[in-house]
Amino acid sequence: MDFYPHNMRAVIQRVSRASVSTKEALVSETGRGLLVLLGIEDADDEEDIRWLAKKIYQLRIFDDSEGVMNLSMQDTEAGIIVVSQFTLHAKTKKGNRPSYIKAAKPDKAVPLYERFTEYFQELSGIKPGTGIFGAMMKVELVNDGPVTIIIDTKNKE
Repeated sequence: MDFYPHNMRAVIQRVSRASVSTKEALVSETGRGLLVLLGIEDADDEEDIRWLAKKIYQLRIFDDSEGVMNLSMQDTEAGIIVVSQFTLHAKTKKGNRPSYIKAAKPDKAVPLYERFTEYFQELSGIKPGTGIFGAMMKVELVNDGPVTIIIDTKNKE
């Protein structure tokens, strides 16, 4: 069996607005800020959470007064929504049906997802909006730029 190092993955989108809803209700919304889709693997841990949350908080992807992406969340009044997204770990090498074997199961993923949002709030003072783990959700966003960045804790680039 192949050894896979831990690999928390995030798709970060700068938005002018975003929301998450279920059939029943609006769950979260933000104006200017970030929408983060977060993929968690079984081997992910507190180190991954801390590194990724800090990286997202300090990522300089908001425009300064000159229109240059030079400001981070810590420099702005940006909001954030974090949505758990196990499909970020889809493997498509064999056949046409994606395999999600590397994605963490709910008993592991839920506590890590909740810890990520808690730590982000501890770090930044900003309470992230969230989705509902395991629910069918509608995620709406207006990508500002568009600016979309993928970060993987295995490749700390």
